[in-house]
Amino acid sequence: MEQAEKKWYIVNTYSGHEAKVRDNIIRRIDSENEQEHIFRVIVAEEEELVKKDGKPTGKVKLKNIYPGYIFIEMIMTDEAWYVVRNTPGVTGFVGSSGRGTKPFPVPEEEVAKVLKRIGMFEGKEDTDYKVGDEIRVVNGPLANQILPIIAVDVEKKLVTVATIFFGRKNEVSVSFNDIEKI
Repeated sequence: MEQAEKKWYIVNTYSGHEAKVRDNIIRRIDSENEQEHIFRVIVAEEEELVKKDGKPTGKVKLKNIYPGYIFIEMIMTDEAWYVVRNTPGVTGFVGSSGRGTKPFPVPEEEVAKVLKRIGMFEGKEDTDYKVGDEIRVVNGPLANQILPIIAVDVEKKLVTVATIFFGRKNEVSVSFNDIEKI
């Protein structure tokens, strides 16, 4: 029999209850001894500056990027599937029609984008960035800007991009984790 491999799945939950449901799933993994089949349970959150009256307060809070969804890395066995779908707060799997059908996994490249955005990407880094390429910044103060690469440091996993601050051209280093190719 072929060895099953771990894949990513998306679980639906009630919006605003993602962290609580994640904690419940983690507790159930331990109590049902499913550590060999369920590996990572992630709520996709990113830091956001808190503003008051339109001005930054200097405080940071976590913002859920995908309200109502949790990402789970698992090997889809009957037991693991049962543990997750019968956890309080789980309303189902994305990619399952219900009625006892197992869900389809999420393509690796789609999960990689999410993990990269929240700083948890562990896969093979895309190191074929070249000077002159345009990238989109996905995290940090330059988020959502499309900028040209002016230098690449593969060892440090950084690109240097050209941007304009206060009417002047500036060079800023950005981590591979915080960018994506266009």
